Amino acid sequence: MNKAEQGRGRAALAATASLLVLAIATPVHAQEAAQDAAAPSASEADIIVTGIRGSLQRNLDIKRESSGVVDVISAEDIGKFPDSNVAASLQRLPGVSINRAGSRGEPDGITVRGFAGDFNETLIDGRRISTATGGRSVDFTTVGSDFVGQLAVLKTPDVSLSSSSIGATVNISYPKPFDRPGTRVAMSAAGSVQDDAGKIVPTIGGLFSTTFADDTMGILVDAVYTRRDTQVNRVYVSGWQGGRFAPCQLAGSTAASCSPTSDTESAAWATPTNRQNVVGWYQQQYGADQRYTKDERIDGRIAFQWQPSDDVLLTIDDNYSRQKIVTDISGFGMWFNQGDLRNVEQDENGTTINFIQAGTPTDFTAGRDSRLLETNQVGVNLKWDATDNLKFEADASYAKSRQNPGNRIGSENGDIGYGGLLGTALGVRVTGDSKNSFPELTTYGPAGDQSRWSDPTIIGSHVTVRSVQKNSDEIKQFRLGGTWEDGSFRVKFGGRYMEDRFRLENRNTFANNFWQAYAGYGTPSGRNTGVPIPTSLYGRPISLNNWIPGFSGNLPPELLAYDPRAYQEYLEGLGNPQTTNIPGFNYADPTVGPNFTGAFDLALDPGSVQDIRERTWSAYVSVNFEHEIAGMPFRFNAGVREEITNLTSSGVGRLPIALTGSAADPTLLNVTFSESQPISTKSSYSYLLPSLDLKLEVTDNFHLRFDASRTLTRPSLNTLTPVLNVGVGQRVGALTATGGNPRLQPFLADNFDFAAEWYYQRNSYAAVNFFIKDVSNFIVAGTQRQTINGVVDPTTGQPAVFTVSQRVNGPSATIKGVELAWQHVFGDSGFGFNANATFVDTNKPYDRTDLSQSGFAVTGLANSANFVGFYDKNGFQIRAAVNWRDKYLQAFGQAQNNSAFGAEPTFVNEALQVDLSTSFDITKQLTIFGEALNLTNETVSTHGRFSNQLLDVYAYGRRYTAGVRYRF
Repeated sequence: MNKAEQGRGRAALAATASLLVLAIATPVHAQEAAQDAAAPSASEADIIVTGIRGSLQRNLDIKRESSGVVDVISAEDIGKFPDSNVAASLQRLPGVSINRAGSRGEPDGITVRGFAGDFNETLIDGRRISTATGGRSVDFTTVGSDFVGQLAVLKTPDVSLSSSSIGATVNISYPKPFDRPGTRVAMSAAGSVQDDAGKIVPTIGGLFSTTFADDTMGILVDAVYTRRDTQVNRVYVSGWQGGRFAPCQLAGSTAASCSPTSDTESAAWATPTNRQNVVGWYQQQYGADQRYTKDERIDGRIAFQWQPSDDVLLTIDDNYSRQKIVTDISGFGMWFNQGDLRNVEQDENGTTINFIQAGTPTDFTAGRDSRLLETNQVGVNLKWDATDNLKFEADASYAKSRQNPGNRIGSENGDIGYGGLLGTALGVRVTGDSKNSFPELTTYGPAGDQSRWSDPTIIGSHVTVRSVQKNSDEIKQFRLGGTWEDGSFRVKFGGRYMEDRFRLENRNTFANNFWQAYAGYGTPSGRNTGVPIPTSLYGRPISLNNWIPGFSGNLPPELLAYDPRAYQEYLEGLGNPQTTNIPGFNYADPTVGPNFTGAFDLALDPGSVQDIRERTWSAYVSVNFEHEIAGMPFRFNAGVREEITNLTSSGVGRLPIALTGSAADPTLLNVTFSESQPISTKSSYSYLLPSLDLKLEVTDNFHLRFDASRTLTRPSLNTLTPVLNVGVGQRVGALTATGGNPRLQPFLADNFDFAAEWYYQRNSYAAVNFFIKDVSNFIVAGTQRQTINGVVDPTTGQPAVFTVSQRVNGPSATIKGVELAWQHVFGDSGFGFNANATFVDTNKPYDRTDLSQSGFAVTGLANSANFVGFYDKNGFQIRAAVNWRDKYLQAFGQAQNNSAFGAEPTFVNEALQVDLSTSFDITKQLTIFGEALNLTNETVSTHGRFSNQLLDVYAYGRRYTAGVRYRF
């Protein structure tokens, strides 16, 4: 982000700091019965007001009447949700920010009051969603918004629904046939184009709902096909590793020789300039790539309702989604080792801002990453009014999500280039901040000849990777609840059983080492392994000019483009090296030479196998009544929920027994393992989770709230493996391992809210909400450096030291903040706005100068502000949205995580996005609409411990959509 854009971000915050909620909503039983939230009842159907102002007023009414802190967004009319993405709509709410998928630019998750991902539970009609992606959070790009009824965001818990989210509970409600009796039809068709992709792609959907048999039965069916094409340019540093340099490596050194060492027993240690004692950070890998992503999603739903009497309602529904994402990647990359760097220049923080590494190979990469995610959820719900005072509800559902089912290949990658005799005395220089500059190459090209950077006559084969990640998540859940109500007094009681089973395995060419079959770059590089690449495999080169808008930094002239599968097929076409002598094949490697028969077959990676089964029983009771205090209406709601969880975690374990060097790749270490054996553990825990909501109506228009609760967030399922996993392809100077922890306890939070709300006129209000969260059992993603099973590093002759990443329960922290919101409509003019600002802080911020700190600080905390201005009158709507989020600590850990100082941090830079949407009703049934996203062409960038340590910058461009909607 350049200086002008930074100014716009600060201006957006200043303009909204005194403002107070964004709301875009429809009727929902919010805090007391968010799981029942639905569109208006039959008796209300004829008085529904559609459009922006109608939905804002309905949301305001819900917020006003609820006991706790609830915000709602919903369709302005049937088949008309405010945004094309659920997460994009949620970011309009106070305290809610979005997280973007870098390679697509699409909002794929949310952060609520600084808590992202797994801290927020997402439900569909009160039911947990299965997700095969490995965590508990939902990728919102897999949730179609076209026919969503509404979204309820509960920032304080409803014990009858869930207490399993420290951030918020998001309940997505879909329409049902009895919401609006009669026959309803909605259809939409649109085309969208991202300016860099340049291809118009379609979205088409339809909804049909009808009731029959004297309105005692109804059926609703909808289906939507959505496609998004996105081209993204990227510059990356895969990790800034902390370590210690020897003085002889630094610029200006006059040492006659340089042999950096930390081994006090070595001969090199006798020379003081060889001793590694200068703290610094360096780039593990540097490169750039272009990504073209085709994202196709099919959403389908059917709901049947039967009301045989006034006292009984049966609902059966089935929700299905299928998302296929294919990304084609062309790029280059260079790998660096700290001990090989020379002429090192550092800034005052120890960041390496200039260096040279002799003999650096250059890799041109190509990849095709494909992910298919299928999810289906079937549910049955029965409501029975046993008496005028007593009601019961039973709900059962089964959901299964699968990633890459069947015989699919998830990823196919090629790596070609030059090295050896053509290795480069390559230099990289850092000249500015990660918000507006990326590192630049000072030297590049074969043996330093920049004019031959991509000369096809010297390029040979290197590594070949194929893999597929197969996950499944299966959820069975049943709940039974009752409500007894007498006037203003109400008691809720009930329980739930949930079983969640997550299974994971990875198959790849690392496990059998076939990825090294033709590594080495070939004879032009002076290597015996590797073969030349025929020019027929290359497509048109991709120019790197003006690569990232608003960023400085030079890159080489172009990227080589080639099909990774065609590259693999060419190598497979050379024949079977066991029956035919193939020059360039890696015969010398004992794990490849005698085993590879010509095909890049996949093998199971035993360390990736996980089978996690989590069973939870819960019971709850809550009491709600209304009273008067000094003539002021007072609402009291108190509840408690007990949750008991049993966990079984299984995996396949093995240990390294030897490390050996690779003749084809001097930077590679092959691993020999012990025999694999199954490992299984069991654990359990239980917690009592109370909740209290108090509301005092000081006047009809001025309300005060106080809320206190205890909530929990369970650890991600994929962190609960009992296995220590050492990867097959290890790098010299960068040995890594990862370990799970099946005995992790959940995060616990004691939450307090105090809010004041002023409803000063119709469709307008102002509010301020102070909140505090005391969180314990923080799960720390720490690292430690250790030996494993006594294996020796052949490059040093010493016991191999691995950087082991593992999660443990750690310390506690307090998060506090304030949400300001203001919604205002200017009479009957049609103009209005809604705005909000959130300010958060913690007693455990990240200290970037503390080298002993490993993997703990509160992540996700960022000040944010949103503003939406709109006009809605006479069938014409236009809405402009400005969303700003300050810099924040996203996570601990980077793509390459080998630092001597623990898990290095990843920060996301400040971001500002401006979106515009409009529509016009040609008739009551026919509407045309348009949308423009990211009007100012903002980028997304991240950095490491210090602001000039760029990790990633993505330029994902603008997107334009135009379409037509018809309903009757």
